[in-house]
Amino acid sequence: MALKDRITEDMKAAMRAGEKERLATVRLALAAIKQREVDERITLSDEQVLAVLEKMIKQRREAIVQFESGGRADLVAKESAEIEVLKHYLPAQLSEAEVEALIQEAIAATGASSLKDMGKVMAAVKPKAQGRTDMGALSARIKQKLG
Repeated sequence: MALKDRITEDMKAAMRAGEKERLATVRLALAAIKQREVDERITLSDEQVLAVLEKMIKQRREAIVQFESGGRADLVAKESAEIEVLKHYLPAQLSEAEVEALIQEAIAATGASSLKDMGKVMAAVKPKAQGRTDMGALSARIKQKLG
């Protein structure tokens, strides 16, 4: 079953079960997916749907930082709950050892030796790690290895 279809089915299940918070988050995800499909006039693949979900999670993490600095614990809790619902659709996360192995493999494959080669390494790692780890943290680790 396609990821978008799974999200739609979960929306229906949340409606039937009366889970208002989960329903709201799932509807937000479907709206973001639909918006991108309309904007680009395409039907999104699972990888593209994952990218939309990752972007939504990233936005919520950034909002949490802002809400924490503003002392809004209620909004922090709301955003955190939305992240948990969205994470449900992401593939299993990579362990630290798996991420490390991917980085080493990419550095060896590209022959990277300095920060100038950062783009090559990221291009090699991104398809394997997309949706399975925080890309910002991954980028920082690669930079540390090459620096």
